[in-house]
Amino acid sequence: KVLMAPNHLRDGIINQIEQTIAAHSNGSPASISMKMNSLVDGRCIRALYAASQAGVKVDLNVRGICCLRPGVPGISENIRVVSIVGRLLEHSRVYAFERNGEHTVYIASADLMPRNLDHRGELAVPIQSAELRAELLDTLTRGFADNQNSWELDSEGAWSRRSPGPGERPRSLQ
Repeated sequence: KVLMAPNHLRDGIINQIEQTIAAHSNGSPASISMKMNSLVDGRCIRALYAASQAGVKVDLNVRGICCLRPGVPGISENIRVVSIVGRLLEHSRVYAFERNGEHTVYIASADLMPRNLDHRGELAVPIQSAELRAELLDTLTRGFADNQNSWELDSEGAWSRRSPGPGERPRSLQ
């Protein structure tokens, strides 16, 4: 059940993205949420672009390097990228795929970058427990709601600091 690099991890993640696209194409609710340190791998980025083009909502929390451009019309308008840089250094990697109201969630040691996917022994482990999946999904949701330590990437590659909107309370993942 685990996805292991360098043999199966990239293909397994791309397969999950493709299954999510197929579920969305059938009219069922589908979305992708991911948290990682770096997003560099071209094949994974192209798969996420394909998901956006199919209408799948994609939320990415990428702490460091991100080679994907969100919000590009016709390519990535359904993708949002945030980065949380606070007092604590975060290293968790969570890959979540919602299809038909069900979630497939992996925790992983690998970022989506060639050095992790092609040249190291890395693992992504599916979370079987519904309680643990719910906890991880809540952590992802809280990360996307952060308006204290988060930055949002635009289609031009510029980062802007997020802050609470009018009437919105301050939220910090950390």
